[in-house]
Amino acid sequence: MSELAQQIAAFLDGLKVENASEHTVRSYASDLHQFLEYLTPPGGQPPEPRAIDALVLREWLGDLYEQGLSAVTLRRKVAAVRSLFRSLVRRGVLETNVARLVRTPKAPKLLPHVMTAEQANSLLDQVAQGGLEKPFPARDLALFELLYGCGIRVSELVSLDLGDMDLGDRWITVRGKGRKERQVPFGTKAAEALERYLAARKALPRETAVFTNHRGKRLSDRGARGIVKLYATALAGDASIHPHSFRHAFATHLLSDGADLRAIQELLGHARLSTTQKYTAVSLTDIMAVYDKAHPKA
Repeated sequence: MSELAQQIAAFLDGLKVENASEHTVRSYASDLHQFLEYLTPPGGQPPEPRAIDALVLREWLGDLYEQGLSAVTLRRKVAAVRSLFRSLVRRGVLETNVARLVRTPKAPKLLPHVMTAEQANSLLDQVAQGGLEKPFPARDLALFELLYGCGIRVSELVSLDLGDMDLGDRWITVRGKGRKERQVPFGTKAAEALERYLAARKALPRETAVFTNHRGKRLSDRGARGIVKLYATALAGDASIHPHSFRHAFATHLLSDGADLRAIQELLGHARLSTTQKYTAVSLTDIMAVYDKAHPKA
């Protein structure tokens, strides 16, 4: 194994030790292995980390541009390589992080598509009716109720343990990015769904996960995404709905009904208010659409 391949493997192992989410590790692994393949000549070995300079990285980025990748994908790949080189500097393999010299592609400022409150509630009502006859309807309804009722990330949802639930006061302890903890309340519908699910929950001995799969083990990130896509496609006819759609809807609907932006920031677990402010733009867009449609002078 080449030195670069060894360093990539060590970096990915370090992410796991730091409790990075499965999704993050999987994405970084994919991007860095592609980076390794680009630098490996046919039948040869890739350069050692010390031999990789800014020119090499710019050539690599140029190749990505030629592939027609989106700016968002380019930014993610550059971030993965920068993180690798930052780790190499921290571990004393390199003296400087040359990846910092590569300019990050600008991403277009696109507003997320947000379900209306009627669309979100209609989907949850249909899930509650059990029309799909799935094997774990109580689990699936509780999953949807928490995604929309708490605005948590799918990684946070599947990481929930039984000890994180306070059904009496209706709070959950959520471990977000960087393993930061926050308390998030949930409503009566979510509480009812959780009580029904927990009464029927099937799990292996010593399994602490709130949400389990058909084997009684912790439900994976991918498993939760699959559940959401299945119901959204079958019941709403919209395969584009994913777990994060409910996070967008949660924030936008709270803001539309007068919730304070900083309170929403706390509920979402955003480190910066600027991240939360994108929902302000979504709400303003909705307001302008109503104005343009209804006002006689629009």
